[in-house]
Amino acid sequence: MQLRFGITGRLTLWFLVIIAIFYGTILVLYLNIQEVVRQSGSIVAKNFAIASASKKISEALLSMEENRQKYLLLQKTDYLAFYNEAQKAFEENLTQVIRLTAMGHEIAEGWREIGRAYKNYPNAADISAYLATNANPSDAMDRFWIPEAVINAWINIISAERISNEAEIEQTTRELNRKGRLSARNGLIGLAISSLVGLLGIFYLTYSMVRPLRELMEGIRALSSDRLNTPLEVRGKDEFGELAHAFNEMSQRLLKEERMRSDFISMLSHEIRTPLTSIRESVNMIREEVMGPINPRQQKFLEIAGSEITRISNLLSHLMQASRLEPGLLNMQLEPIVPHTFVTDCIKGIKLAAEAKQIGMTLQIPDQLPPIVGDAKQLQQAMLNYLSNAVKFSEPNTQITIGVRYNRNRKRLSFFVSDQGPGILEEDQAFLFNKYYRGQRERERLEGVGLGLSIVKNIIESHHGTVWVNSQVGHGSTFGFTLPCVPDR
Repeated sequence: MQLRFGITGRLTLWFLVIIAIFYGTILVLYLNIQEVVRQSGSIVAKNFAIASASKKISEALLSMEENRQKYLLLQKTDYLAFYNEAQKAFEENLTQVIRLTAMGHEIAEGWREIGRAYKNYPNAADISAYLATNANPSDAMDRFWIPEAVINAWINIISAERISNEAEIEQTTRELNRKGRLSARNGLIGLAISSLVGLLGIFYLTYSMVRPLRELMEGIRALSSDRLNTPLEVRGKDEFGELAHAFNEMSQRLLKEERMRSDFISMLSHEIRTPLTSIRESVNMIREEVMGPINPRQQKFLEIAGSEITRISNLLSHLMQASRLEPGLLNMQLEPIVPHTFVTDCIKGIKLAAEAKQIGMTLQIPDQLPPIVGDAKQLQQAMLNYLSNAVKFSEPNTQITIGVRYNRNRKRLSFFVSDQGPGILEEDQAFLFNKYYRGQRERERLEGVGLGLSIVKNIIESHHGTVWVNSQVGHGSTFGFTLPCVPDR
């Protein structure tokens, strides 16, 4: 069974992967931090306590021995009190160290040995009680003293344990530093991996979404431009694949309907032309008084009828021509065409119409242009459509510019016709070369079916060229087409 991942499934899967990496990194960091906290807590609760207590115990023992020696030498009661105070400090700090075992910490055997040995001697409370009786201290003081040898032995044990504790603190600190650096490294690695996976996921998902969208956009542009387009490639079974499949079905149906419409228009135009020709000949015969004399009133109406018949015939010719001049269906006779000769021949065909409106024509054609290859009659028809539109939309006593530009890098020639007419609305420019399209202003002012520019486009695209327009309302329009030159030998 083949798994199917749509857009939502892919996004969810990638999100879960990133989340798993991210939370895995967080879990490792949490465990490392917990271990660091445990070891640092052990240092604070145990090692620092032992370090502080061992120093105070050593000082208390030295003070006890010092005050014992002073009392034995000077026999002053104050030194007994000082001895008792030092002994209390000794007991208090020793008790703090031994109490660490009740808190779950392990202490060295030397501390326990001192605790057991100290039980063989009077404690500070006993000496305080004795001092409170105001008895002669010299009578029983000898039994209260801790021998000097014992104190020295305890000090040696405490010094050894203090050194051992400092070594343990140093080792634990090193371990904390190592785990801290390890945690930082693991965090950075996890962050880098999650960022990399996220970035790769973004690139992959963006590419997998943008590519079909770009293909669909190009297909829509081709469809909106009335170009024959190849079907989109269905790359998967996700939403984009379904969209491409639906677009292919729509474009095929539109193409089929377009061909049916062209065939219908061609057939209808052909069928109408036969009776229309008979009507036109009959009107001409009546106007020429072949069937008898006519009065001026009848002559006037016959002229109107003849003009309308001619207009209908021209419309039918455009419709048949549009259905015949589809890209890829033209029967062309290719030959080299000299640009200057081509332009001047086209101007001759429109010269009378321009002179009738007193419109001047200016040529802008560089010398020594390379030739193009194409069907001269069809290209002349395309240029004449541009020229006739320029004359039709220009006001009397204005100027039309016909020119050619050469792009040496791309080896292409651009032919253009510029007028000083009313210009074209920006929202109409994208649809000018579509079949039967006429701008809103043209529909209101002039007659026609909107096939002239569509014919130009079909002819130029059949010659592997492109059509273009630049226009601004109130500043005229420039229509042109670009064709490849003859390649250098």
